[in-house]
Amino acid sequence: MDHGFQVLRTHPQPPPPALLDCLRACLDCALACSACADACLVEKDPASLVACIRLDAECAAVCAATAHTLLRSGGPHDRAALHAQLAACAAVCAACEAECRRHAGHHQHCAHCAEACRACREACEAAMKARH
Repeated sequence: MDHGFQVLRTHPQPPPPALLDCLRACLDCALACSACADACLVEKDPASLVACIRLDAECAAVCAATAHTLLRSGGPHDRAALHAQLAACAAVCAACEAECRRHAGHHQHCAHCAEACRACREACEAAMKARH
């Protein structure tokens, strides 16, 4: 059950739909990247996946931070900070997506992670457009 999203739906000032979609994509991507990094670590040759593991870890952290920023974005004074956070998230998601796509043919978890990164990047870009 999505208790957090139920709270947001009943919040006196709920986030606009584009930000809610972005929040969901960020949380999903953070989970996918964390799981992908863990899966990479137990592959037969994790040394060949070092760049992927590092980008997965970075992307998971940035996506989680972006989700927290989206939860706290309250007014016009937050617009510049939110835009910067969304832009950073989109950038790291693009890098992680590209790296995971390099391994997707051999590792299904990388294919799924690349898709989560793509979706998050697109959601961040949509949220930036919706906020301006």
